[in-house]
Amino acid sequence: MKNFLFLITVAALAVFVSCKQKPAQTTDNTDASETAKTIKPADFNSDSAYFFINEQVKFGPRVPNSTAHSKCAAWLESTLKKYTPNVVIQPFTAKAYDGTTLNCKNIIASFNPKSTIRVLLCAHWDSRPYADNDPDSAYHRTPIDGANDGGSGVGVLLEIARQLKISPAAIGIDILLLDGEDYGAPQDAGFMGSDDWALGSQYWSRYPHVPSYSARYGILLDMVGAENAVFTMEGTSMYYAPDVAQKVWNIGASIGYSDYFSTERTNAITDDHVYINQLRQVPTIDIIQHDPSTTSGFYQHWHTMKDNMKGISKPTLMAVGQTVLTVVRSEK
Repeated sequence: MKNFLFLITVAALAVFVSCKQKPAQTTDNTDASETAKTIKPADFNSDSAYFFINEQVKFGPRVPNSTAHSKCAAWLESTLKKYTPNVVIQPFTAKAYDGTTLNCKNIIASFNPKSTIRVLLCAHWDSRPYADNDPDSAYHRTPIDGANDGGSGVGVLLEIARQLKISPAAIGIDILLLDGEDYGAPQDAGFMGSDDWALGSQYWSRYPHVPSYSARYGILLDMVGAENAVFTMEGTSMYYAPDVAQKVWNIGASIGYSDYFSTERTNAITDDHVYINQLRQVPTIDIIQHDPSTTSGFYQHWHTMKDNMKGISKPTLMAVGQTVLTVVRSEK
């Protein structure tokens, strides 16, 4: 969802969720700092990740019910099937904030499906139907390219899928591409409901592709492609899965990306990981850009017409992609 109106403090989050469930605990007790000392950086190709983002953007805005959305879904399915035969399409319908019925698809690619030890990697593949944060109000009902917001996380995960085909991981990996994340009400609509966002995450968390699905932990990628992006330790992640965040940040620093992975703790946000944590109870973190210089606290071109390929940085893709894949390859 990533809407600044739903930025809340960690303390407020704790009060809210404590009446629903206790924080999920991971089953991996490995000391992250010790793991990071001995880890070998995984192979990752940022040119390939960039290519995968550009291919998505070429379809146009991937807004549910649009032709671009349908074509991109077919491309994502066929691309993932190059790397694993275990691809599941999860169609579902959801009601948008305005009552519109959205025809959506979650797309899941599994690697080493027989393994009972699993890690979940996810990103949303749909794009925002409204450039409602654009400085020009004439664009506030215009859909965006979503190169960074949506496209970047998917591009990194597709490259991870390609690498897993070349060299399989020791454990099971599920790549979950979520739909309907960004179809919340426009900022000037007069109301904002948190459950109007992350529709695919809500659906999958209630009806996973495998009954009673569980994973050691999950990592959500959102807005991971901007130049000089900084990823802070976001509050929801630190409430539900602090050990996972610490492991990822330690490994990122150990392989040379401490400038990207800041140990600063920042406010909790409502994103796809909230529902995966609360409903599916897979401890999941969010790697998402934090920018204190913007009003939203997000990427400077978040929900604007300038969220296009000009804003995508290969070094940032490399930092995130290599870190996440190195984390996955460290699991036994």
